[in-house]
Amino acid sequence: MMTSKERAEKRAQANTLDVTLIVGKSGVSETLLDEAVTLLDSHELVKGRVLETSGLTAREASDEICAALGAEGIACVGTKFVIWRKSEKLEQ
Repeated sequence: MMTSKERAEKRAQANTLDVTLIVGKSGVSETLLDEAVTLLDSHELVKGRVLETSGLTAREASDEICAALGAEGIACVGTKFVIWRKSEKLEQ
């Protein structure tokens, strides 16, 4: 569990990130989760976006992805969300 200060630091780092994870019409699928795992392992901090055609809000998509992958939701604003998970690859 992150403290609010750590969450604020991650949120500030996420401001400069580009959207790399897009939740579309199929919602949170296995393919999307596989892509999220790859992104989290290589970057730790990932910004995503939910398309209008998806039946989910950014909060719902973020919560589903975080629950499935053991990540933490950092922020949800409008259609965008930010998630974080510690990566062992980056520690090495």
